[in-house]
Amino acid sequence: MKILIIEDEPALAKSIGAYLADENYLCEFAANFGQAIDKVSVYDYDCILLDLMLPGGDGLKILEEIKQQHKQDGVIIISAKNSLDDKIKGLQIGADDYLTKPFHLPELAARIYSVIRRKQFGNVNIIELNELKINLLAKSVTVNDQPVVLTKKEFDLLLYFISNKNKVISKSALAEHLSGDVADMFDSYDFIYVHIKNLKKKLTEAGCDNYLKTLYGTGYKWEI
Repeated sequence: MKILIIEDEPALAKSIGAYLADENYLCEFAANFGQAIDKVSVYDYDCILLDLMLPGGDGLKILEEIKQQHKQDGVIIISAKNSLDDKIKGLQIGADDYLTKPFHLPELAARIYSVIRRKQFGNVNIIELNELKINLLAKSVTVNDQPVVLTKKEFDLLLYFISNKNKVISKSALAEHLSGDVADMFDSYDFIYVHIKNLKKKLTEAGCDNYLKTLYGTGYKWEI
């Protein structure tokens, strides 16, 4: 899962990023208004953490831009501004949550999980697709009630395919999801093939049907 941290305080941004990395999130950063606008215009995120008071502009303008582009990224406002008007305006524009600084990192992580679960998985903790069961909280997978051990990347890929089931996912979109804004630097997508090959092998050997289809020259699709 990919998170964008829009925060101009370096120490806080670093602290949030380190904590979320330990929770198996891929984090990117924007320290000012211009960087944030560039990133939200080019890339998609599972959740965006948005500070309102940024060098170069108002964070609410970034939120407005996200909604004008009809993007589906979850947005949690994190701000030292504790006024009721700011909260109401942010939520009315389309933020999913509002967390006032200072906050505890476990609470932030819980809110991120809640936003992603609500937007992508219908607010459930357990995803069941025939013989396949995924526990989002435990980050575990079973096929026919037998555990399947996946790496972090494989688990992330599985959730990404399921949250986009019956849609064609391009190799470039997969590279961006797994590696963030450094994906453009790769000469090939060989690393994607390796992760997908291993994921398919583990699921198939456990008795899972072949839902993940390869569309040669195009990408992949989870058909169900």
